[in-house]
Amino acid sequence: MSTYLSLENIGITFPTDKGPLTVLEDVNLKIAKGEFISLIGHSGCGKSTVLNIVAGLLQATTGGVVLENSEVNQPGPDRAVVFQNHSLLPWLTVYDNVRLAVDQVFGKTKSKQERHDWTLHNLELVHMGHALDRRPSEISGGMKQRVGIARALAMEPKVLLMDEPFGALDSLTRTHMQDSLMEIQAELNNTVIMITHDVDEAVLLSDRIVMMSNGPNATVGEILHIELERPRNRLELADDPTYNHYRAEVLRFLHERHAQPDVPSGKPKAKPQEPTPAPVSVAQETPVIEKPTQGHRLTLAVG
Repeated sequence: MSTYLSLENIGITFPTDKGPLTVLEDVNLKIAKGEFISLIGHSGCGKSTVLNIVAGLLQATTGGVVLENSEVNQPGPDRAVVFQNHSLLPWLTVYDNVRLAVDQVFGKTKSKQERHDWTLHNLELVHMGHALDRRPSEISGGMKQRVGIARALAMEPKVLLMDEPFGALDSLTRTHMQDSLMEIQAELNNTVIMITHDVDEAVLLSDRIVMMSNGPNATVGEILHIELERPRNRLELADDPTYNHYRAEVLRFLHERHAQPDVPSGKPKAKPQEPTPAPVSVAQETPVIEKPTQGHRLTLAVG
């Protein structure tokens, strides 16, 4: 696998009233171009912190992020972020919310007509071409998220970062958005890192699921390879034994972490309990699970 995006020995420590708090420690992950990665884990395991470091919104205390052989140390249009909150400007129309990003990124490289056409293209991509003149208060939550995704895609990012983008949506809207995201990713071959708490969403969308250990001092616990053919149909996969096998592996990991939470460094850990099987059908094949290895620590100055 050719590495496109690399997270190398990432650690981050925040000052608190009770002393330094290490949120992440020795996070290592190599991602190929066009790969869809999901981050999953219990609350407080540092998933959003990882995403913010990749986005350049936070600076790692140790280690670093490398995208196409260049170190990431600040935000940039090559990494677009879609948050759970759509973050649309309420006084602008659907069209103008996307056009604003297009003008910022391509103001010096595309003509006015090209920027107009590119804005329309990305709104059509998320099926929002019919609502160009509406404002955020006049469209549904799912439609707002579509506009947010269109705005991110319009920047032509190398990496699309998504922080629980569908978490606030109702179940039916969420399924439609997941299907749309699969269609877009198949067409554009985006490299995607998405945070989710939804096990089914992670298995359905991902090429690999990165399961984080509990914090503090969180790191990559296991990596599950999802070897399901694309395009994927959720109805067909519902009774697919391989799909349910992957689902059971993620549930097993999360259940074990909940039953035996990680103990901060310096304190002895209790004897591990026998894992309780998850109540789902399991296929006969053994899933491909990576056990992360410790790399060499790279220390970067924070300033």
